[in-house]
Amino acid sequence: MNILITVFFYLSVTFSVLHLYHCLPWFREPEERSNRYPKLKKRILDNRDEEEGISIIIPCYNETGILETSIKSMRLLPYSRLEVIYINDGSTDDTMNYLTKSLQLKACSISPNCKLSYEKVKGLYQSELYPNFYVIDKMNGGKADALNAGIDYSNHDLIVTLDADTILEDNALIAVNDTFKDRNVVAAGGMVHVLQTRTNEHKNRLSLRFTNMLIRVQVLDFLKAFYISKLSLVRFKALAVISGAFGIFRKQSLLDVGGYRKTIGEDIDITLRIHRLIAKSKNLRISFISDAVGYTELPETWKDLTKQRLRWQKAYIDCIIHFWSFFVKTLFTRPVSFFYIFESFLVGTIASYLMTGIVIVNIIKDPQNTYLMFFYMFWVFLVGLLYDLVAIRQGKFYGFTFRKRDGFRIFSAILFDIFIYRFVTICFVMYGSISYFFNKKWNKVTRTGRNYHQEGSRPAA
Repeated sequence: MNILITVFFYLSVTFSVLHLYHCLPWFREPEERSNRYPKLKKRILDNRDEEEGISIIIPCYNETGILETSIKSMRLLPYSRLEVIYINDGSTDDTMNYLTKSLQLKACSISPNCKLSYEKVKGLYQSELYPNFYVIDKMNGGKADALNAGIDYSNHDLIVTLDADTILEDNALIAVNDTFKDRNVVAAGGMVHVLQTRTNEHKNRLSLRFTNMLIRVQVLDFLKAFYISKLSLVRFKALAVISGAFGIFRKQSLLDVGGYRKTIGEDIDITLRIHRLIAKSKNLRISFISDAVGYTELPETWKDLTKQRLRWQKAYIDCIIHFWSFFVKTLFTRPVSFFYIFESFLVGTIASYLMTGIVIVNIIKDPQNTYLMFFYMFWVFLVGLLYDLVAIRQGKFYGFTFRKRDGFRIFSAILFDIFIYRFVTICFVMYGSISYFFNKKWNKVTRTGRNYHQEGSRPAA
């Protein structure tokens, strides 16, 4: 048992330190982009012929509360060769009526590619206000099914998939266009920040002023996920998750892998499908575009956070099972398989049960022996503190800073993250892994219904 504990502990230390080190700017790949918004915008917009056609696909199921924010964001994007496709996936609320009124929809005729399968389409519509906006009204089939419908009806070679609560910065598509000029890039993830921290007066300034502690600690979570883990993994060619909130794909690649599978974690699944495709070619790769920035709304209550995190963990377990043969065959030949099995599964999931059980047994057997507990807590504190500080510094390097008055809020969020939130997430991992086998229900998170474009200079709260 002591040997097993030692192995898991050193694996955990190794992966943590590795990502902390490998995410630093010293290890940037030659093709990685930097924050060059002004120059990039002028160069692209002065020559429209350089723009590749982009189709933005936005699945919608009961999204009335956030659609106004989404539509305003999409219509203000400074990109000419763009179409926006909303897919109403059998919503039971007023989503379709809202889209009809807001976009002034009229029936249209679009021929699908008929390359993917999805539930019956009831109607196709085009906006009279914005001719590049379309709506697909279909029977309910789930998010993956709606994405397949959007892909099949899209007209452009680049596909951007967004959640309904994701809005893009003005230059996000320009950054996407520049990255995908490299024909070897078949998929990429965009940088996702928290919508509740977005300020209207300064696009690169994040604010915690109107956020509660739950949002603040999730902000740290996202900074760590994108500016440490994803940056490190993409440099290892091991990025296993292109976030469903903001993903970019070549349409042909999506068709080549058969589109999205109906599953609880369609974003992990499609990324791993792309990896299987890449395994057949030496040159194709997945990228991460740090200056293609989007903002997505995060849960503001413990109830909604629980729904989201349990769904994420179920998705991990689902993909472990579905792609098991691929992982085994390529465990030591494909970096994505190595990191998924050894880091995400063994260290991230199995070790959660092992270390929790050991701590509990140790306390029961010998309450006076606090050595193990102290050692474990010290390591959690040290790594947690380093990750939070490096993530904040990384965000600053890539152009995103907090207001000076947010100093105390950041400090309190770090303490909350280290001593409370980290252990809550372990519970999510443990419970979600087991509940996958009993309940694969989606569990949709409630939208706030806040209009982020009417907040003035007030940060979205």
